[in-house]
Amino acid sequence: MNTLPHFATPQLQLLHRGKVRDSFRIDDSTRLIVVSDRLSAFDSVLETAIPNKGAVLNGLANFWFEKTAHIIPNHVKGMVDANAMLVKEAQPIKVEMVVRNYLTGSMLRGYQSGQRTFSGVTVPDGLTKHQQFPTPIVTPTTKEESDREITPANLVSEGWVSQELYDKMAEKALELFKVGSDLLAAQGIILVDTKYEFGLLNGKLILIDEIHTPDSSRFWSAADYAQNPEGAEQMDKEYIRQWLIANKKDGAYPRALTPEVTQEAVNRYLDIYQRVVGQPLATAGDNEDVTERLTRNLVKAGLLK
Repeated sequence: MNTLPHFATPQLQLLHRGKVRDSFRIDDSTRLIVVSDRLSAFDSVLETAIPNKGAVLNGLANFWFEKTAHIIPNHVKGMVDANAMLVKEAQPIKVEMVVRNYLTGSMLRGYQSGQRTFSGVTVPDGLTKHQQFPTPIVTPTTKEESDREITPANLVSEGWVSQELYDKMAEKALELFKVGSDLLAAQGIILVDTKYEFGLLNGKLILIDEIHTPDSSRFWSAADYAQNPEGAEQMDKEYIRQWLIANKKDGAYPRALTPEVTQEAVNRYLDIYQRVVGQPLATAGDNEDVTERLTRNLVKAGLLK
């Protein structure tokens, strides 16, 4: 399959290779972010890359950055390829602002084991699986080797952020979540929870990383949720996670996906893109090799020789 499992060039300095994104230095104020087709699940990157996944994530992030620029400035300078974006070099704040509107995921697991306070937010007894909260809640985590729940007070006392900066991040996170929820609701999609990452550029707070993508957010079909709230499933990666669980052998998950599972994953990513943006992914039907196309566009943009 035509995929971008990774990208490397001796012409650019690699700053960071993440599970999905690779960052390269362009100059002191600009970096290039290449979004690969790698897929991570259960804290490891699978051997199977998912065609079009990187372009879907990159395209959706760009769509949302444009839709939310009136709320907070962001790091985008421009798209140079379906899988690549030029961004402003900012000082990242090592805190993930997680906004949740439903009891699910890791919070549900904690709740079922008796936990009632999450990152300083206390929720009542008697909640059911996938129940909606009266209003969205912010449950921050630190960005470390292993992310951990932390209260806003401890974020301040441990020196991660000032109280003033945290308050601004929380305010902006909730505003972003409302815009995302409203726009997605019109497309029959529930924004269940998501994370936002912020940075400082010349002392001003900006939005960085990604926003409202299937990798940073949980989406449910509103129709599925209305029919069976507790049975609602994530529209994208949950399908793959469930397949990995079902095919676990001797305590280990499969390292690769079957062609059938891969194709279903492709269909789901493309479907989410089309529903959110309102048109199909432009490069979805391309037969051109993704690496060759990306290289050509980077040369055309004057970033490679």
